[in-house]
Amino acid sequence: MTRKVEVLGLGNSLVDIIALTADDYLVAQNMVKGAMTLIDEPRAESLYAARVAPTFVSGGSAANTIVGVGSFGIKGAYIGKVKADALGGHFTHDIRAMGVDFSTKHATEGPATGRCFIYVTPDGERTMNTYLGASSYLSPPDVDEALVRAAKVIYLEGYMWDRPAAKSAFQKAGAIAREAGRRVALTLSDSFCVDRFRGEFIDLMRSKTVDTIFANTDEILSLYETPHFDEALDALRAERVLGIVTRSEKGCIVVEGEATWQAPAFPIAKLVDTTGAGDMFAAGFLAGLARGADMTVCGRLGALAAAEIIQHLGARPNVSLKALSKEKGIGI
Repeated sequence: MTRKVEVLGLGNSLVDIIALTADDYLVAQNMVKGAMTLIDEPRAESLYAARVAPTFVSGGSAANTIVGVGSFGIKGAYIGKVKADALGGHFTHDIRAMGVDFSTKHATEGPATGRCFIYVTPDGERTMNTYLGASSYLSPPDVDEALVRAAKVIYLEGYMWDRPAAKSAFQKAGAIAREAGRRVALTLSDSFCVDRFRGEFIDLMRSKTVDTIFANTDEILSLYETPHFDEALDALRAERVLGIVTRSEKGCIVVEGEATWQAPAFPIAKLVDTTGAGDMFAAGFLAGLARGADMTVCGRLGALAAAEIIQHLGARPNVSLKALSKEKGIGI
């Protein structure tokens, strides 16, 4: 029996350990504020030992996005690797409880389930230290070909490009989806990630492996190595992909060739934590895309989801995004 899937995500499966802290703590721990840094298991254990009143929330960029998609009432599925340990069980329970189809086989040996230490300073900025653990051992056999073919949109996480096995899984899913005529989207994930894999990300567009790109301002400037936003946007237009660029309080701009759409940011009462803002924006946009909404509506759905997430701790919604979108008059 073919499973009904509208949006399928592939990504690093992590449990987020979130703490409110001051800038001085980041300095004491030798962290670069606002950056995502990959760490090894000893560093992960050290940070866990030095934790400051954390909150545990299942996370991972693409996993957060697919949970957000589900909150819009869109059928989502997810492929990602956890170990058969306590954190792996926590992750699995949380994502399935949100109605997401998650059936990737758990690892029984090797590294523990991955985790991301997220430090939120009073200005709402988040600094991440990520131990990929079992998530980086996602490999081609974990890619369910029937599931990929069933989905309308495949969403791939740029962070996966850091490990060869996960990269191969990513490439396999993209090839299957392209052959099946599905839309394949890539999120650039982080400007530091772009710095490491700029040429390969550009090649994914030019080889038509991906046809949709999600980025923020810093990431698109990094991708095309320019300080000028308009210049970077023109370069993205030339790729002939659907390009979605978020601009924080300026909302978003969407381009496809010479066509342009824009959507403003939604007002918020208070900025608490920017963790997951890009993930939730992608969730709203993909929800609209899966239902055939026009680009402006997709952008507004993304902006609405991002506004909800940054007003509380954690990268997953506290309310039904479907109900919220209907309340704001942009239901799908």
